[in-house]
Amino acid sequence: MGRFRIALVVPALNEAATIAQVAAAAGAHASVVVVDDGSTDDTPALAREAGAIVVSHGTNRGYDAALNTGFAEAARRGFEAVITLDADGQHDPSLVAQFIAALQGGADVVLGVRDERPRIAEHLFALYTRSLFGISDPLCGLKGYRIGVYESLGHFDSYGSIGTELMLFAARRGLRIEQVPFKVGARMDDPRFGRLFSANRRILRALFLSWGRA
Repeated sequence: MGRFRIALVVPALNEAATIAQVAAAAGAHASVVVVDDGSTDDTPALAREAGAIVVSHGTNRGYDAALNTGFAEAARRGFEAVITLDADGQHDPSLVAQFIAALQGGADVVLGVRDERPRIAEHLFALYTRSLFGISDPLCGLKGYRIGVYESLGHFDSYGSIGTELMLFAARRGLRIEQVPFKVGARMDDPRFGRLFSANRRILRALFLSWGRA
């Protein structure tokens, strides 16, 4: 049996302070694909120097669009699974080994479960997914998927789901999902959800749209 090929997809916008460290540490486990989402700093150059494959957006298109691009690139290059990882240092790259083991063991989807969720809207979204599917932390950015799950849906995101559409697609089809609890690290930049009011609004919008697809 050949090696199970996994891509670590890292969306990044102006992450020069952390991207080299994240890409280098994650690259010890699998190939890293950094999606530079219109950065105006040295993020893409530093990612390349750290050994990552870099795909760039000419302008900022947002978190879900960056992951769409990353999944498409991973599929194009023939990777068999994708693990998504934030660029800000909150996800310890050593966790990747647990995700790889779960995917190699037959899981279709592997989900990170943070030890804390700071926003009320995140708790509401989690209440929804936990009651229907047993999913404890739908908005965690650390997730793993077999590429066949992505290919079955045909995209990662279509409505600004904040990284939840493909997960919910798998859950509704009864695919095998495993969850990995972990402790989040200190953030070194702005939250990817935005500030408190706008973050809660975005999350509630994604929850409402997800609910409509149930």
